[in-house]
Amino acid sequence: MRDALGLLPTSAESEELARSVEDNGGIYFVPALAGLGSPHWIPEARGLITGISGGTRREHLVRAALEAAAYQTRDVVDALPFPLESLRADGGAAANAFLMQFLADLTRLPVEVPEERETTAVGAATLAGLAAGVWSGTDEPAGLWRRAARYEPELPEEDAERLLGEWRLAVRRALLLR
Repeated sequence: MRDALGLLPTSAESEELARSVEDNGGIYFVPALAGLGSPHWIPEARGLITGISGGTRREHLVRAALEAAAYQTRDVVDALPFPLESLRADGGAAANAFLMQFLADLTRLPVEVPEERETTAVGAATLAGLAAGVWSGTDEPAGLWRRAARYEPELPEEDAERLLGEWRLAVRRALLLR
């Protein structure tokens, strides 16, 4: 949305744009730009934006792109052979409160965001520290994680399921393009 299409100058603006519209306007973005990954694993799938009408605005497209991340996460959560109690998000997306709330609403799970957003790098350093003997076990570095925010599901479950059904229809349409 930022680099290839130029719909917004910075990723940070996506939250404001997504919140500026009441809903996604019926727009669904399936970001299968290099195939459809987990849990579908269909490399021939192609990306798709569906639902465009005369009332579609840039804000709807940006919101649909953010929502796509949550829909994809829900698809993975549904494919897991065990239930989850919560999700933890990190990286740049974790700074987007709209996306984190939508993720909680859609997955029906609390979403926790750490104080240190780049926990992937911290995790790699932790593993190196464990291998080098800095810590005697995983309990010590586990205490380094500190929660900055927690998002609880707020959207009624029937609304979340309706949106998910529309997403899954968009995914089926994307699969027809291959």
